[in-house]
Amino acid sequence: MTAARVRSGGRPTLEEVAARAGVGRGTASRVINGSPRVSAHTREAVEAAVAELGYVPNRAARALAGNRTDAIALVVPEPETRFFAEPYFSDIVRGVGAALADTDMQLLLTLVGNDRERRRLAQYLTAHRVDGVLLVSVHADDPLPDLLEQLGMPAVMSGRRWACETLASVDSDNFGGAGAAVGHLVSRGRRAIATITGPRDVYGAQRRLDGYREAMSGAGLEPDERLIAPADFTEEGGARAMRELLARRPDVDAVFAASDVMAAGARQVLREAGRRIPDDVALIGFDDSAVARHMDPALTSVRQPIEEMGRTMARVLLKEIASESQERPQIVLPTELVVRDSS
Repeated sequence: MTAARVRSGGRPTLEEVAARAGVGRGTASRVINGSPRVSAHTREAVEAAVAELGYVPNRAARALAGNRTDAIALVVPEPETRFFAEPYFSDIVRGVGAALADTDMQLLLTLVGNDRERRRLAQYLTAHRVDGVLLVSVHADDPLPDLLEQLGMPAVMSGRRWACETLASVDSDNFGGAGAAVGHLVSRGRRAIATITGPRDVYGAQRRLDGYREAMSGAGLEPDERLIAPADFTEEGGARAMRELLARRPDVDAVFAASDVMAAGARQVLREAGRRIPDDVALIGFDDSAVARHMDPALTSVRQPIEEMGRTMARVLLKEIASESQERPQIVLPTELVVRDSS
């Protein structure tokens, strides 16, 4: 046993690794922490020294030295009831988890349903107790993105707040997906096509409404505000909006709901009103979640790659944390219309 090994109490140190590899301590540290700024020859030498000495990095010391916590927060500014009711959120979490599986990062799930919880989270973030934040389901007036920018905290959102977003974001093609849904309904001979929207302060919901309007106009159908009913991405909201639509336009022959969960609420109201699906009223949702596949009749829906969105969000955030990229990309993933019996 070497004298150095005795001084370190039997556990090899970073200095020993550097000495064995014939490089400086900083160079050895860069190799061990995965920095690309070393030559292949140097990397091989350090990795060989690590293997020979049996060196194991001290994660706590590494985190402290780099001002790192090895943790990221997945923040959902919604109440628990909505989080557990919508498959969208569990799919995002699954995708994020898959992307982090081979890393040392811990994932902290945080639900922010009221002002008190928002203040508590702000204090937590201000103390820099995480290395970065993934924000899901952000409303336009939410102060959290601005706080993250003020703190210089790496952050990625699922969807934007508005067209000129400053934080990195990953979204699906909401506009194109809505257009495909309306185009399908038009091709089936439907003319009184209504839509149940998500909250107007959610950019993705607004883009789905924009896609609906554009497709209706492109099909030569006169715009009619009575065919547009706002809701909140919940089943109850979908049911309430469907009642409003039937009261305003009893002749409605198709409905594009901006989520599968809202489509489920609309279906119940249509059945109560004696409207057959799809004979009397065709119905399309958005998400292509398990809700769509298990409905009767099975729901035609716009599939967005939700798990892939979660994986992409995590990968973008990890790059930002590692300072490998100073870019704040605005990534839009494609959607696909999955046709089933409801249309």
